[in-house]
Amino acid sequence: MVAGEASGDLLGAHLIAALSARRPELRFAGIGGPKMQAEGFQSLYPMEKLSVRGYAEVLRHYREIAGIRRHLASRLLEDRPAIFIGVDAPDFNLDLERGLKGAGIPTVHYVSPSIWAWRAGRMGKISAAVSHMLALFPFEAPLYEKAGVPVTYVGHPLADLIPLEVNKDEARAQLRLPMRHPIIALLPGSRKSELHYMAETFVKTARRLYEELKEIHFVCPMATRETRDLFETAVRHHAGGELPLTLLFGHSHEALAAADVALVASGTASLEAALFKTPMVVAYRMSPLTWALMRHMIRLPYVGLPNILANEALVAEFLQHRATPGALSAAIIELMHDADRQRRQVARFRELHLNLRQNTAEKAADAVLQVLDSAHA
Repeated sequence: MVAGEASGDLLGAHLIAALSARRPELRFAGIGGPKMQAEGFQSLYPMEKLSVRGYAEVLRHYREIAGIRRHLASRLLEDRPAIFIGVDAPDFNLDLERGLKGAGIPTVHYVSPSIWAWRAGRMGKISAAVSHMLALFPFEAPLYEKAGVPVTYVGHPLADLIPLEVNKDEARAQLRLPMRHPIIALLPGSRKSELHYMAETFVKTARRLYEELKEIHFVCPMATRETRDLFETAVRHHAGGELPLTLLFGHSHEALAAADVALVASGTASLEAALFKTPMVVAYRMSPLTWALMRHMIRLPYVGLPNILANEALVAEFLQHRATPGALSAAIIELMHDADRQRRQVARFRELHLNLRQNTAEKAADAVLQVLDSAHA
C-alpha cells in the first residue's frame, strides 16, 4: 500500500482494520502515515516525502520522489506482494501500479483521480495501471464503467466516521473555547506547500474579521508541527499576535464541530466541514505556475467538494487572485449575517452526508478481497 498524505493515511488505516478483521494473516507494507502504522502497517519511507501538491512544488522535489518510486518498485517486483493498493496520490501511484500490473501483480486504486474535474485524458493511463478502482463518490462509477475499468462505489469513510448530529457545546467545552462568542474555524491546509501560499491570507482575513466583529474567537487545527510553525509565523508577522486564537495540533473534527462558520482550503477539509454541517467559505491559492497550468484543464464550474457533490454554487469559492483578505472577510461576514443561507447549506450538507454514508471500509475490503481471491484462485 502507498498513501501520500493525511487523508490517504486515514483511508488506508480504515481499510487495513477491515481487511485484518477478515484475514488476520495479511501483512501490510509500503508507504503510510501514523494512522496506518497504528494498524500494524510497515512504512518503508516517510509519508511526508510524498506530501507535496501542485506542479511547481512537485518539480522541486521530483528527483527525490522519483527515486523513492523507483526503489519501491524494484523492491515490490522482487517481493511480489499478493496485491498492491494505491491510496490516492495518483501522480505517484499510477506509474507504480502500471509497472506492477504489467508484471502480473493485481492493483487496486482507492480514490478515483479527479478525472471528472480535470485531466480527463488520464483514463487510458488508469486503465493500463489499475485492476480495480474504488470510488468514493456516486457520480464516479459510471465514468469507469463506460471506459471498461472495473469499479466499486464504496462511499466516503468520513461520512461513516462523522456523526449525523454533533453537539456544538460539548465540542467547545472539550477545546476550552468561549461558549457565547461566535467561533470561526480556520483550515488553511494540511501540507507545508499549502501553508506557504495560504497562511498569510488566512491570518490577514482573520485580522480583518476581528477588527470588524470584535466579539469572535478563532480556532485553527494544524496537521503537523511544520504547518503549525508556518501558521504561527504568519500570525506574528501579520496579526501582531493579538488575534483571539486557539491553535490546535490535530483535532480538526472537534474544531469544525465547535465552529459557527469556517474558512476552509479546498480539498478534503471542505468535505469534512460539510459533514459537520458547518457553513463555510472555500478558498485556495497555489504557485502562479501551477495555477497557470491548471486553470485551463479544469472542466467543472466548481472546485470545492460540497459544490461538486451538490452540483450547485452552494458554498462561496475564492481561488487564487480572488482569494484576498478583503473578499474572504466580506464573504464570511455576509454568511454569518444570513441565517437563511446558513440553514440552506446545513440542509444540503445533511443530504450529502446521508448519500455518502455507505459503510465504506467494509465495502472496500469486500472489493479488495474479491480482486485478491480472483487473482490467486
